[in-house]
Parts: sequence; C-alpha cells; structure tokens
Amino acid sequence: MTDPRTAPPLLAARGLRFARNDEPVFGPLDFAVDAGEALLVQGDNGAGKTTLLRVLAGLLRADAGEVALRGAPADAAHRARELAYLGHLPGLKADLSVVENLEFLCGLQGRRPSVAPGGALAIVGLGGFEDALARQLSAGQKKRLSLARLWLSPAPLWLLDEPYANLDLDGIELVNRMVQAHLDDGGAALVTTHGAYAAPPVRTRLLQLPRRATA
Repeated sequence: MTDPRTAPPLLAARGLRFARNDEPVFGPLDFAVDAGEALLVQGDNGAGKTTLLRVLAGLLRADAGEVALRGAPADAAHRARELAYLGHLPGLKADLSVVENLEFLCGLQGRRPSVAPGGALAIVGLGGFEDALARQLSAGQKKRLSLARLWLSPAPLWLLDEPYANLDLDGIELVNRMVQAHLDDGGAALVTTHGAYAAPPVRTRLLQLPRRATA
C-alpha cells in the first residue's frame, strides 16, 4: 500500500499558462491538490477561473506548462478516469427523464459501485422526480441533478466551477456536505469562487488569480 505521506498529489500543475488571441488569461501557475483536501480558486470575473478548470479537464489546451495526475502526465485516459467536471452548464439531455439522464451519464463515465441513481437523487433532494423530464426542471433542480451525477462518479478529483450558483441556502449546505464527504473518503476538489466560500471543515489551500490589466 502506498504511504499517503509520500504519495504524489492527485493533481499537480507546473508553469501552467493559457492565452486567448495572444492575450494572457492566467499563469504561469504552480499548484497541487492532495487527497483529502480542497483547493479554492478565487478571483474576480475575468480572472480565468473557468478557463483554468476547462484546461485541467482537457477541454482547452494550455499554451505552456504541465499537468500530472497521481504523478503521471494528464492524458485523455487519465483525465477520464481521475476527473469529474461540474461546469456552468448542466450538461443534461432535455428530453430524457431525470433517472435516464443519470443512467446515460453513468454509462459514459462509470459509477461508484456502492451508489445507485435513486440513492443519489435522494441525497440531492430530487427523490420523486425520477420520471420528470430534464427540461421541466428549474435551474436549481438542474444543478441538483448535476450534483447527483457528480455523486455517482467514481472519479477521485472533482472540478467544481461556481457550484453554489442557482442554489438556495439548503443547496449550498448540500454542496458543502458533499465536498466534505468526498474528501473524508480520500477524494479532493478544486472549487472556483469569486466570493466567500462557506467551507466545510476540511483541509483547504487557496489559489488567488489576479485580474489581468486591460488597456
């Protein structure tokens, strides 16, 4: 068994940089996330928080730098196995039911063996909505459905882009409980926020992205 004191971080970035139309968006950045901790990525609108998570998820290509997952280069296969990404858009099939959406996504991304779609829906407060079409849900309910999909994912590292958006106070507490449980189980999370983060009692690092000066 690997000693957790000497194991490589779940994710490490070195010299990571991204530019758009030759204008720097962020970087170079150096940071790491270990099992059992959260990295809070803070910054004003336009600082590059969403872009950073999309680069880490493999949706955008960095201009420079390296990303490693458990000490190995973060190629597509490693990212598919190690990362679960929750973006601004819910990523749902509008004409599939709530439970059909979860089953479809589990078919693509895998599922924790100990968790069933119905159990995940109960955890996020969508019990009884199994047969509702995704397009019939409110914005907050769609976010909760995305959180249920996240809870089903076997990936150890969560990339959460503004996870509190469209949630009420109960939803905010739900996100905190989920993050805490995930970290207690040996996972890790990157969480973007431009405001205060009502963090659960977990190990936390902070990555502050400065806003780029404009002409």
